[in-house]
Amino acid sequence: MTPEDQLIGRITGALRSAASGAKLRPGIGDDAAVVPPSGKADWVLSSDASLEGVHFLADTHPADSVGYKALARATSDLAAMGATPRFFLLTLALPLSRTGAWLDRFLKGLRSAAQRFGMTLIGGDTTRSRRIFISITVVGRVAPGRAITRSGARPGDRIYVSGTLGAAQLGLWMIKRASGGRSRLTAHLYPRIRIELGAWLAREGVASAMIDISDGLSTDLGRLCRASGVGARIRADRIPCVQIPAGGRRPSALDPLKLALDGGEDYELLFTVPPRKEKRLRQAPGFRDLTQIGEIVRTKEVTLVDKTDKRLVPGGWDPFGSA
Repeated sequence: MTPEDQLIGRITGALRSAASGAKLRPGIGDDAAVVPPSGKADWVLSSDASLEGVHFLADTHPADSVGYKALARATSDLAAMGATPRFFLLTLALPLSRTGAWLDRFLKGLRSAAQRFGMTLIGGDTTRSRRIFISITVVGRVAPGRAITRSGARPGDRIYVSGTLGAAQLGLWMIKRASGGRSRLTAHLYPRIRIELGAWLAREGVASAMIDISDGLSTDLGRLCRASGVGARIRADRIPCVQIPAGGRRPSALDPLKLALDGGEDYELLFTVPPRKEKRLRQAPGFRDLTQIGEIVRTKEVTLVDKTDKRLVPGGWDPFGSA
């Protein structure tokens, strides 16, 4: 057995008990996995990459968080379509120095995420690299024709977000400075993914369009509006902003509204609801965590209503933007 085969064996052994009961033929270890059909559904697929030095710092972020978050990031795309997660494939490139204790902790976090999301590892690839690189492909299921896209928003639809925005960015700021308790870092290290909410919105046909907030509200709202050919007006006083800890110096980067608008990796859901369906939204799982922040308009401009109306410029994460 080669060293790579041994590493693959460690990965599959660590994640085998995280399986969601899926029957694979022939299973991990062959050239590919064969997943038998199970009822009538649309398959939903997405992928996400995490690169050391860009998405995480290997000597700063706990290895189990890197594993957990790698799967969470990709799975959030399924939640944003209203799909129920089922399977994932893992491509992992590692320096030789990271194939021991670091890998074990990484797999512990990945296994925790797989168990929480009800997902089964069905294959992937491994290789050696100077820096850690993780690529995950996720597969989910949704009832035929029920997947929610970004392109269904219409003028008059109400705009909703789940949870509190800016918490992940605040956590990143704190972990880089080794400040703040674990509870304030949770949103950054182990983000909550709104799988149940997304699936309910799709199943009940309540949301007209949806996207997950991965790159910041200001950026992702613009994407939804462009896909739908509409604009939006959101109110600054309605945005559920993270609370900044009291005491010490508070740089301008920690302005709560700025964190909420431009902070990435919250992985909350941003969705639109026609007025006639708002009453049904009260039955949604986690309804108390939902906030209506504005509405869709005909003009193709996104406006932030503060003391004055101003165009909302996308200020979230852009891997190809200026530093």
